[in-house]
Formats: sequence, C-alpha cells, structure tokens
Amino acid sequence: MHSTAPPRTILVVDDHDAHRRLLEMVLGAHNYRVICASDGHEALRYLAFGTPDAIILDVHMPHMSGFDVVRRVRRLARLRTVPILIMTSAASPETSGRADEVGASGVIYKPIAGIDLDQRLRALMA
Repeated sequence: MHSTAPPRTILVVDDHDAHRRLLEMVLGAHNYRVICASDGHEALRYLAFGTPDAIILDVHMPHMSGFDVVRRVRRLARLRTVPILIMTSAASPETSGRADEVGASGVIYKPIAGIDLDQRLRALMA
C-alpha cells in the first residue's frame, strides 16, 4: 500500500524570477509543493501565517539579505526548527560561517542539481 501523504511545502525566496521558476520546476519534479517569494519582505509576509516544511533562500537580495531573513525567522518560535538552506553562487568559508551563525541549516551552491537538492531536503526534514 502506498502512502498518500500530502507533498511537502518548500518556500523559495530569490529576487531573480528565472531562479525561482527553475527551482519551482526542479522541486515540483520531486513532488514538492513550492511557494515563491521575490524578496525577504514577501517571504516574511507569507511566514506570518504559513509554515513551510523547509525554506530555500538566496543570500543576495535587495532590501534584506538572506542572512537577515534567517535571523528574523528564527525569532518566531513555531519556525525555529524549520530547515533553512542558504543559496549562493559564491562558495566561501565566510558564507558557511555566517549561515551557521544566523541559524541556517546549511548552504547550497548554484547551479543546483535537482537530485542533490532533493536528497538534502529529505535529510533535513527527516
């Protein structure tokens, strides 16, 4: 008998429309429900009421960096355990260190391979 559990919901936050659409396609192919936000403010508006199973957010966004979003999300008790992946194209020890410091669950690097992202998300949400 197969489980009919509802799909996990992933909040994707990136100021580039093409990146959001690509992640929506990749995650959709792995049976995730995807909610997209174009910046930190839009993400926080969604998070005021919604609780995703995980969050993927870009580091470099206008108005509020991904690190700032993580800090604000971690202040909300019901979201403290939601896995958050910081997404960046620039691999650096500073990014990883800062991600840990603000409470992110990890860092992923662009370009993102769908199978790797799916495995990472499943591990974080287990």
